[in-house]
Amino acid sequence: MELAKDIDARGLNCPLPVLHVKKALNEMAPGEVLRIVATDPMAPVDIRGYTDTSEHELLQFQDQGEELIFWIRKGDTG
Repeated sequence: MELAKDIDARGLNCPLPVLHVKKALNEMAPGEVLRIVATDPMAPVDIRGYTDTSEHELLQFQDQGEELIFWIRKGDTG
């Protein structure tokens, strides 16, 4: 999977990981893919909540213990 952006949000607490996602997606073209690596245990709730209520698609989520990895495709708008 080709990435347009890769964000390292390790060590950042809620709500910073999801804010980084929003900022990055605003700078991307529709269809591009963002990957974010986070360690905040609330990141899955926040990021899934954001993608569930937006046009963006959570393609994949991996829980690798301390690291949580998300791949998000930017939607057609926004």
